[in-house]
Amino acid sequence: MAVSREKKAAILEELVAKFKEAKSIGFAATSTMTVEEFSDLRKNLREVNATYNLAKKTLIRKALKEALDIEIDLSNLEGQIGVVCSNDDAVAGLGKVNDLVKSSKWEKIVWAASIFEWELKDLEETKVIASLPSRDTLLSRMVGSLMSPLSGMARFFDAAAKEIETQEKSKVGELESEVPKAEEKGEEVKTETPTPEVKEETK
Repeated sequence: MAVSREKKAAILEELVAKFKEAKSIGFAATSTMTVEEFSDLRKNLREVNATYNLAKKTLIRKALKEALDIEIDLSNLEGQIGVVCSNDDAVAGLGKVNDLVKSSKWEKIVWAASIFEWELKDLEETKVIASLPSRDTLLSRMVGSLMSPLSGMARFFDAAAKEIETQEKSKVGELESEVPKAEEKGEEVKTETPTPEVKEETK
């Protein structure tokens, strides 16, 4: 079905607006994706404030040139071209699409190129960028690293509090030392006795 000139103009205007606002833009070729798969993908992208639109290659090329003054050639790609725009996290949207790329084993959707940090990236660079962890993932890992020593300290204080309660003490410093514990069990406590210095008599 032919697209009217007015419809093309509206799509072009929408793409230009999206490209100007996006933190990153990914281009992927699709072939056998179902309506349900497209719906699921768009739903997952909305979770990270990203969008996915299908458009003709000529309109994508014109919109990219108008919005960012970047030239891109998509003529050699088969099938429809999907455009993913990430508006908050430059990696998050690409990562959501990359999950589908990997799960479909490059049969239903494949990367073509991307715009990252306002530069055109080729296929190999796009695959690397799309595989990077998102900002939220990195923050979660950092928080986990920071919490690890705090958790250890919390466990120490919890154990000390239980020991204080068991020994009916009021302070950690009043806890019985290891030596009295050994004596209570009837164990022999070995202590080192200093050897007296023997002075040689002079005649």
